[in-house]
Amino acid sequence: VKGRGNVWGLAGGVPRLGMGLRLGGKVLLHLLLFLLFVGPFNCFASYSRATELFYSLNEGLPAGVLIGSLARDLRLPTAGGQHPMAPQPPLSFTLASRGLGGQYVQLDNRSGELHTSAVEIDREALCVESSEATIFGGAAAASSSSSSPSSESCLLLLDVLVLPQEYFRLVKVKIAIRDVNDNAPCFPVPHIHLSVPENAPVNTRLAIEHPALDPDVGTNSVQTYRLRDNYGVFTLDVEENESGERTPYLIIMGALDRETREEYVTVIVAEDGGTPPLVGSATLTIDISDINDNCPQFSDSQLNITLYGNSSLGTHVATVHAVDMDLGSNAQITYSYSQKVPQPSRDLFHLDESTGAIMLSSKVDGDTPKLHRLIILGNGPGCIPAVITVLVTIIKVMMRPPQVVPRFIANEVEGVVYLKELEPVNTPIAFFTIKDPDEKYKVNCYLDGDGPFRLSPYKPYNNEYLLETTKLLDYETQQLYEISVVAWNSEGFHVNKIIKVQVLDDNDNSPVFSQQLIELSIEENNVPNAFLTKLHATDADSGERGQVSYFLGPDAPSYFALDKTTGVLTVSTQLDREEKEKYRYTVKAVDSGFPPRESIATVTITVLDKNDNSPRFINKDFSFFVPENFPGFGEIGVISVTDADAGQNGWVALSVLNGSDIFVIDTGKGVLRAKVSLDREQQSSYVLWIEAVDGGDPALSSTAKITILLLDINDNPPLVLFPQSNMSYLLVLPSTLPGSPITEVYAVDKDTGMNAVIAYSIIGRRGPRPESFRIDPKTGNITLEESLMQNDYGLYRLLVKVSDHGYPEPLHSTVMVNLFVNDTVSNESYIESLLRKEPDISVEEKQPQISIEPAHKKLESASCMPTLVALSIISLGSTALVTGMGIYICLRKGKKHHRPDENLEVQIPLNGRINLHMLEKKPMEISNI
Repeated sequence: VKGRGNVWGLAGGVPRLGMGLRLGGKVLLHLLLFLLFVGPFNCFASYSRATELFYSLNEGLPAGVLIGSLARDLRLPTAGGQHPMAPQPPLSFTLASRGLGGQYVQLDNRSGELHTSAVEIDREALCVESSEATIFGGAAAASSSSSSPSSESCLLLLDVLVLPQEYFRLVKVKIAIRDVNDNAPCFPVPHIHLSVPENAPVNTRLAIEHPALDPDVGTNSVQTYRLRDNYGVFTLDVEENESGERTPYLIIMGALDRETREEYVTVIVAEDGGTPPLVGSATLTIDISDINDNCPQFSDSQLNITLYGNSSLGTHVATVHAVDMDLGSNAQITYSYSQKVPQPSRDLFHLDESTGAIMLSSKVDGDTPKLHRLIILGNGPGCIPAVITVLVTIIKVMMRPPQVVPRFIANEVEGVVYLKELEPVNTPIAFFTIKDPDEKYKVNCYLDGDGPFRLSPYKPYNNEYLLETTKLLDYETQQLYEISVVAWNSEGFHVNKIIKVQVLDDNDNSPVFSQQLIELSIEENNVPNAFLTKLHATDADSGERGQVSYFLGPDAPSYFALDKTTGVLTVSTQLDREEKEKYRYTVKAVDSGFPPRESIATVTITVLDKNDNSPRFINKDFSFFVPENFPGFGEIGVISVTDADAGQNGWVALSVLNGSDIFVIDTGKGVLRAKVSLDREQQSSYVLWIEAVDGGDPALSSTAKITILLLDINDNPPLVLFPQSNMSYLLVLPSTLPGSPITEVYAVDKDTGMNAVIAYSIIGRRGPRPESFRIDPKTGNITLEESLMQNDYGLYRLLVKVSDHGYPEPLHSTVMVNLFVNDTVSNESYIESLLRKEPDISVEEKQPQISIEPAHKKLESASCMPTLVALSIISLGSTALVTGMGIYICLRKGKKHHRPDENLEVQIPLNGRINLHMLEKKPMEISNI
């Protein structure tokens, strides 16, 4: 079968070619003849029989790998098969049950192809035990046979139904999962201990009880073991039992001696037989156990000791010590006298059998021998005793030493006197009576040792001495003193009485902070319960008196916490530098004495800035009023912005988001300027967006809206729209009635306000009777004043002045209005020749009548009267108010000795250079109302 693995098949109980069966030549020939004869008649009947297929594949394959084709391996007929004319119903393949094995395979229902699924096959997880369990749709280990995989195989068992009915059969599919080397050997314990007696002979074999485990099988399992360091005395061997398990053995290759080396530490390595091989290791510790191969030994063979005859009972004479290099019970030594030691010597000197100490056990008198030979044996188990000789020479003394008899005043236990620190000076400790037992010699005494103590005669008694303190005791300086009261007589005999003075601690020390000023810093917006520091205070007192607890002072904010035991200082909430930058409060360290003592330290906390505040404009909307034709790079206004952060986080840079080709802003000062002069007639207002960006990382920003309104300046003269030319003319019939409108002069002004209010006047006339025509100064309408006579015929030329009401100087334009009085126009060329001649017109100096309404508004004079009156009153009031404010400002400047003006708020739009008289414009004379 093509594809991965091998396949074995039996269909209808008849063996097939290519199914992996090894047949002899003769059997194969008979089988072929049988198939040729029986096959055509039995092919359809065989479809109803059960079939078993075997496949094999490696574990761990990805999804989509072809395992086998059931239709091909079962040799089922397909479209275009043996009977091309007969209709072939489509085959259908279905898993009878999707058990454990079904999740690992994908079966194509039409083609019958079997592929691996997305669930990876792990042989070690699938077949935990090598049992011959049969699990439907599951996995089992198969026993070895000629037609199935070996005992090391792991099987997936699947039942597949083949339909339709004429091809129906139940196919038993067994998939053998082949092992791959995907597991390294692993020892069950990381450390293996093995004990070997030091007298173990060469070639001794010791089993290692924890061999390595490898879930893989066959050659992929553990094959060999080795030691990284054998120290020249060890090696490993591997034995395999009947079930195939391999056990490592440690072999002794050289002599061992525990007294030379008692332990060997190496690494045992297990290696499998895969390609490439995988290894695992563990630490192997070989302990060399002791045997009793050493006996006790004395370092010296003889000791010479001298003993005074006046020695008291229990006096230590000497100590003998033997050494055994073995361990434990093998090294136990006992001491005893040899049988050669006479009984009087045994009675005089006591020998401790465990320690080897020799003590004086009887009083020395005149009959005691001067020389004693003590032969002492050191006995070990199973050993010949070691021998040492102790020669004791006794020197007889005829006088007795002085006696020192203490009587303690202070508390004394077993020769130790207990005094509290801070006891007053001259505190009595004990009386000492010094005397000579023979009452023959004078006895003196003195105090030997360092410390604040004094031994002085206690009068009026003889041989009585008082031991007392000379200054205050301090437990923290020294806790124990050892002094001696020495008595000697005139013959030179000395006696020492050792006194130990133990100083008891008192709560006389306050806790001490390592720092009196604890300076801390923390970034704002910290996490709750953030760690600040760990306070540390020490107390020189002992016990509970030296145990320190920590507390916050009363001035500490409630959101700071201090652990009483550990001294850990935390803050329970987020700190905001913009709200408060510095904290300063006290902390206390209190000991556990009675009464308790305390000390105080100061904690200062600096909250470090984080860029958590965006720049903030004073206003979200700024408005500036600027006169047009304002000079380039003149100061339009100041944009004020703040940032609550500090340092670089609070540094703000301003920029223009739109209109940057016209306007520019000073980043540092916030001064807004225009690069070019502005013309209101081209654009009357500008809307800008200013962005403020701080210097943090990442940077924060905000925007503000700036509106710039241009104030009109009278920079445009009126523009005459009609008549369009000085060469045009109009026919006026002589029959025209007086008061009739003849024509009009129409003009506009691009300026606004009073700068756009236009007045019309005739400043020059020429004609037969030129005063016959009049112009309305408000509307520009030209009317006939008087009736025209016969001699009034002819060309009239009126020079009309069109003037605005601009300040400080009005602007004007002129136009020639030509009127031809006649019944008809019979000779146009003649009229045009007259128009081409320069008119000899004298200009009148009379000022035109002024109207306050723009020329382009045509209102009836009667309807404008209330408005004009109101405007006149408002203008007069404004003039008075502006004049008063000007006088007041001048007086204040005089009082301040011309002190420079302070900076104005950003909302003040006008340039300071504008003359005040522009604001004091008086109302002009109004006529023809």
